[in-house]
Amino acid sequence: MPKITYIDASGTSRTVDAEVGATVMETAIRNNIPGIEAECGGACACATCHVYVDEAWREKTGEPSPMEEDMLDFGYDVRSNSRLSCQIKVTDELDGLVVTTPERQA
Repeated sequence: MPKITYIDASGTSRTVDAEVGATVMETAIRNNIPGIEAECGGACACATCHVYVDEAWREKTGEPSPMEEDMLDFGYDVRSNSRLSCQIKVTDELDGLVVTTPERQA
């Protein structure tokens, strides 16, 4: 089972088991990770599951789709490594993924 580490804006780190096929957002919700609100439930219709993908993982998580980029326009403190966690599918290759939540969600 892949492990994902979520780091909040204050630097607190939480590592959890993720189910292959789930999203990084679903994994956060199932594990009560603070900082992921997911108001739209994963439909890529808001920016409340915004995360920063650790630089070492950017290539493996891929680039945001045009629709995701549009939603990121509504995010808080969007950076070059910003992604919506609802759009990142968990695979075995993402074992060890590290993401950080912004100070607040949009």
